[in-house]
Amino acid sequence: MIKLVALDLDNTLLTNDKKISQVNEQALKKLMAKGVKVVLCTGRPINAIWHYIEQLGLTNDDDFTITFNGALVINNTSREALAKQGLTKTDLVPLHDFCEAKGFPMDVLDFDQVYPVTDLVKSIYQLGGGIKFAPMTFDKLPDHLYAKVVAAQEPAVLDKMIAALTPELHEQYHIARSQPHILEFLSTTTDKSVGLHALLQHFGWDESNLMAFGDAENDAGMLKAASVGVAMANAIPEITAITNYHTGTNEEDGVATFVDEYFKLS
Repeated sequence: MIKLVALDLDNTLLTNDKKISQVNEQALKKLMAKGVKVVLCTGRPINAIWHYIEQLGLTNDDDFTITFNGALVINNTSREALAKQGLTKTDLVPLHDFCEAKGFPMDVLDFDQVYPVTDLVKSIYQLGGGIKFAPMTFDKLPDHLYAKVVAAQEPAVLDKMIAALTPELHEQYHIARSQPHILEFLSTTTDKSVGLHALLQHFGWDESNLMAFGDAENDAGMLKAASVGVAMANAIPEITAITNYHTGTNEEDGVATFVDEYFKLS
């Protein structure tokens, strides 16, 4: 029995202009009225998506969000962490050395702000929600825990970066392309599925109670783990291939269409 529905945002729940349509909003609110939990799963911090949380009414004491692609599971109202993991500054050294040698950018995110690394190529990374950007050289980065690293550049540049990644880097990081212009580097144990596993355990459930929607590489873990993993029609081919369930595009209210039929909301 599905008790929790996990939703990626960009190109999944959100339209191309970064909005939750009224059709999707109404379907998810009907679903919540039936007692099914809805959880947003994103690479962003909670402040950057707070307007979506408010729009869906995910502001009760037992509402949570999976942020930083699973590095932080946070309670929406208390802002207390249910689960947290990440990368140390030492962990980031091989990636910095690679970016310096090859001419690629790095934006390092802790759980509060973004550190654009200024001794490297300038990135195009942007983040809303009033998140602070604190540009500095790599050697000046605070020695604490980081959620992830983002390389943000034009898609063709990231194609070259991916082609240049060494086997050692693939062993040291969980690497996923969340958008055509964003490549993310996380700890090897960080994934949306890991954050969701912690949340399911918190409620006394497991993956047999999980439905998940996604479209991109960083959704693969949760889609494979879920009892019902749903790929959007606009998903990359690799995501379509690993899922047994499919729905319309993000522009066609694919999320609403699937949950309406599956849960018989109409």
